[in-house]
Amino acid sequence: MKIALLGYGKMGKAIEQIAISRGHKIVLKLDDFTKDIQFNKADVAIDFSVPEAAFYNISQALEHNIPIVSGTTGWLNQMEEVLRLCQTKKGSFIYSSNYSLGVNLFFSLNKQLAKLMQRFDYEPSIFETHHTQKLDAPSGTAISLANHLLPYSQKKGWTMEELQPEKLKITSYRINEVAGTHQVIYTSPIDDIEIKHTAHNRVGFAQGAVLAAEYIATRKGVFTMKDVLDL
Repeated sequence: MKIALLGYGKMGKAIEQIAISRGHKIVLKLDDFTKDIQFNKADVAIDFSVPEAAFYNISQALEHNIPIVSGTTGWLNQMEEVLRLCQTKKGSFIYSSNYSLGVNLFFSLNKQLAKLMQRFDYEPSIFETHHTQKLDAPSGTAISLANHLLPYSQKKGWTMEELQPEKLKITSYRINEVAGTHQVIYTSPIDDIEIKHTAHNRVGFAQGAVLAAEYIATRKGVFTMKDVLDL
């Protein structure tokens, strides 16, 4: 499989190593945002760029009939446009806020715990910690956790502000050399219940992104990591 890497930072380099180890070839590596993307040699594209470039990168891949996997966060206000374009072009698209197998299992666990906890008097909150190079806060993974939890709570959306008790509180920390940690905590006056995922490195994220690219290379439509991992 010939892969175009749109975004060649730390994640892009990790994806390159995993892809090559699985017998694939990297035919395009873009580190900077450009409107001149040469997809002609690629079978599939993987986008781990920046929020300002993601929508253009994804749109151009779909316009050129190239299946695309995106892990860039911070652009989701344009998701509906991407979904419409994918349908119009009969393209192939996967977006995930996190491609790690462990995190996707964590997503499923978070939903199950939220369903269980909705009958009891606990205050939910979410904490996430990433490296200082991460541009957006809260992380896309934290937002996904919040969106999975909210239907089973009395909270009206999420916030990063302190004085909005009607909303689910997300707290973000940025610390050097942290691959990613996410916690969902339910607190009461008598005890706490917590689930936590800690990434030790970027290998799990990169591996999941390559698996997603392999999955959609021969498929049409919009998919998620639940499809890729059959969860």
